[in-house]
Amino acid sequence: MAEGSGDIAQLGREYAEMRPVVEEIRNYHSVLSDMEGARALLDDPEMREMAQEELSLLEAQLPDMEAALQLALLPKDKADARPAMVEIRPGTGGEEAALFAGDLLRMYQRYAEARGWNFDIIEESQTELGGIKEVIAHVKGVNVFARMKFESGVHRVQRVPETESGGRIHTSAATVAVLPEAEDVDIHIDNNDIRIDTMRASGSGGQHVNTTDSAVRITHIPSGIVVVSSEKSQHRNREIAMQVLKTRLYDAERQKAHDERSADRAAQVGSGDRSERIRTYNFPQGRMTDHRINLTLYKLDQVMQGDLDEVIDALTADAQATLLAEMNG
Repeated sequence: MAEGSGDIAQLGREYAEMRPVVEEIRNYHSVLSDMEGARALLDDPEMREMAQEELSLLEAQLPDMEAALQLALLPKDKADARPAMVEIRPGTGGEEAALFAGDLLRMYQRYAEARGWNFDIIEESQTELGGIKEVIAHVKGVNVFARMKFESGVHRVQRVPETESGGRIHTSAATVAVLPEAEDVDIHIDNNDIRIDTMRASGSGGQHVNTTDSAVRITHIPSGIVVVSSEKSQHRNREIAMQVLKTRLYDAERQKAHDERSADRAAQVGSGDRSERIRTYNFPQGRMTDHRINLTLYKLDQVMQGDLDEVIDALTADAQATLLAEMNG
């Protein structure tokens, strides 16, 4: 029964993916058919003027329809519709980097809220001043990975730190990794390949202090990946840690396949190279610059409040243009 349900769910996803393509094709053929009908009326003296007017209107629609059809036919990343794990960690910059990591977390929380997504923090470690040492969030909703995948990379901030009394501008950084959530069919983990340890959960700055041995650490021996979950329920921690482990292993497989495909090709937007500096947030000038597409927006306050659609739309359009150029080349 469960297997049949999985097959139905898979067919449902495939149908949902194909429906926009079919609709674009139907619309395109409908316009071509209408054009043919209008041309047939050109020989009728009484209908010629009206037919010519209709033909001109239909011909004007064709370029946009052809472009829309080309976009609909672009190869889809099968992970686009999936939920995602978002991992944020401070980079260079000490406490200021940890505070900026917290700012990025709140930015994504607001973005998720605006889109009606569910943003669930499953692991969080804070500094004494309220910065983030590490946070892992599970984001669920419509096309989460498609919208969030361009956020992977190094985010740089230029501002006067709250911890700086001299008023000098510092440059700090935080890293973001957005991983598509793995499904059970993607990754099989052999029980002999993992080691599970339980330990006492340690709270952050006095928060979530737990005196029971409920935290779970799972080590995947072949890859060396270590995952820790420290919620209050040990059973829930095993579930969370296994899901994060599967997601990281799935991401490693996707990254390997991507590297093999693009070994002879220039780096692209959305490649997921997390060592790449992708964006600078300059607070004194109220400016955000995305270095991959040379986009600068002077609306940093809105961006930090979660207004990310303009930059994500531009990154998506750039990635689509690259795919179109490859298909036509």
